[in-house]
Amino acid sequence: MRIVVGQGSCGLAAGASKVYEVLLNSKNENDSFSVEITGCIGMCYLEPIVDIYEGDELVKRLVRVSAADAKRIAEAVRKGELSMLADIEISREDEEFLALQTRIALRNCGLIDPDSIEAYEAKDGYKALGKVLKTMSPEAVIEEIKTAGLAGRGGAGFPTWFKWNAARASAGDKKYLICNADEGDPGAFMDRAVIESDPHNLIEGMLIGAYAIGASEAVVYVRAEYPLAIKRLEKAIEAAMSKGYLGNDIMGSGFSCTMRIKAGAGAFVCGEETALIESLEGKRGMPRLKPPFPAQKGYNDLPSNINNVETFANVAWIINNGGEAFSAMGTENSKGTKVFALTGKINRGGLVEVPMGKTLRHVIYDIGGGIRGGKEFKAVQMGGPSGGCIPASLLDTVIDYKCLSATGAIMGSGGMVVMDEDTCMVNMARFFLDFTTKESCGKCIHCRIGTKRMHEVLTRITEGEGREGDVELLVELCEGIKDGALCGLGQTAPNPVLTAIKYFREEFDAHINEKRCPAGECSALRRYYIDKEKCVGCSLCARNCPVDAISGVVKQPYVIDDDKCVKCGKCYSVCRFGAVKKA
Repeated sequence: MRIVVGQGSCGLAAGASKVYEVLLNSKNENDSFSVEITGCIGMCYLEPIVDIYEGDELVKRLVRVSAADAKRIAEAVRKGELSMLADIEISREDEEFLALQTRIALRNCGLIDPDSIEAYEAKDGYKALGKVLKTMSPEAVIEEIKTAGLAGRGGAGFPTWFKWNAARASAGDKKYLICNADEGDPGAFMDRAVIESDPHNLIEGMLIGAYAIGASEAVVYVRAEYPLAIKRLEKAIEAAMSKGYLGNDIMGSGFSCTMRIKAGAGAFVCGEETALIESLEGKRGMPRLKPPFPAQKGYNDLPSNINNVETFANVAWIINNGGEAFSAMGTENSKGTKVFALTGKINRGGLVEVPMGKTLRHVIYDIGGGIRGGKEFKAVQMGGPSGGCIPASLLDTVIDYKCLSATGAIMGSGGMVVMDEDTCMVNMARFFLDFTTKESCGKCIHCRIGTKRMHEVLTRITEGEGREGDVELLVELCEGIKDGALCGLGQTAPNPVLTAIKYFREEFDAHINEKRCPAGECSALRRYYIDKEKCVGCSLCARNCPVDAISGVVKQPYVIDDDKCVKCGKCYSVCRFGAVKKA
């Protein structure tokens, strides 16, 4: 038997390294089972996860495993009595999280050892590269990608084949293929998981892309905050070199390509391809004017192609299974599957991959298990700081580029932040503008100054200092920034604000005109009171108040003194009867 421990960043953060260590130490010389590692399977909310295999067949999946459980696991496997582990076995409901997905980019994640090139080869790894180099011309590869309808998964959704074809058609003996693994959106971790869990899939996809455009050098630009991803990718590149998949005369085809990693400083603007190129060249990450486009004049002023991790993660599957198989999934305008990082006020958070054409409701409720604590769904933020919020009334919106764009949001790289009834949409817009303002490179006035002015207005509103006409001022600033900003960061920065105003205007009016935060999130506008009908006089709120602002007699309704209350929310969190209310 094989005992496999999930060792993605989410698992390690939950204590998987200790579980792995205990399992290793619990193994005796005479034990026939092995202890192995894998990456993130996507069920981040259940980590640490331990899988027990009989050969390649999954026998048992154990969740939220502790170091103490690890000793029991070794003993149960040794005795062949896995029923001893029923208390930590995954539930039928949680099994639906994976059962309802269709995995292409994530097909090997959580199933193979990311440090083993042999494990990848056993899953048809580098088979697509061999097929391309031995039987397909570069033009045929591009045509297959065109048939698949693969669009760039980094946010813009631009046809991959078109970018590859443009780079191939550009004159020059030296060309570059670049992978954008910067992934700066708050709440997004799709690219990190792919690199940590299946690095050879990225390498193979990039090599096929390099062959298609005629590039002899490939670069992975990955944020330095992903140390585990960098470590595993470095090891994978070395293994691919030693096996002859990288370097000179790959697989005896005459095609040569090297690959290296560039660790970036984590600037959000470097998600924009020309800013990324500037950073690669050792300059400050600031966008260039286009044209010329990178396909004509990119890295080192030579023809270059840039796609993100998820885009490349689909390529080998498309070559092995055919472009038509990929295009058969999805909608007319959006083909294949899409990976999302499902986070926020959701019961089952993690990595989700579904065919385009599914609804937001399907992802949030059927796969994600609905809203935590049984609360009401309020909105979902799509596309991070560049996206927008989609309200409950549009929960049946189909997931494709056109339909999401029609709501005012965007697909983006795949961040999906779920918000419940306790989320203030004004403060949400302020949060994303705070991020955008700090991440602006400052090159153009509209973005540098405009986002700062918008953030100031939103901050003023959330602090109870909103003025009549602020909403109209925000809309005016949004339109000016969208029209005048140089790159995608500035052009899309207004999206969270515009969608919040469009769908939740009443919350802005309440903040400005009534000096009230309906969600009770903005501390300057928050007020706590006790519902006399529900208060049983247990005194728990008074005993936990740090400033003695609550008074009363046991078994009688208590009262909060507004003048003393510091709005810390302690009384609200400790009340067992729902008597403490926010207003």
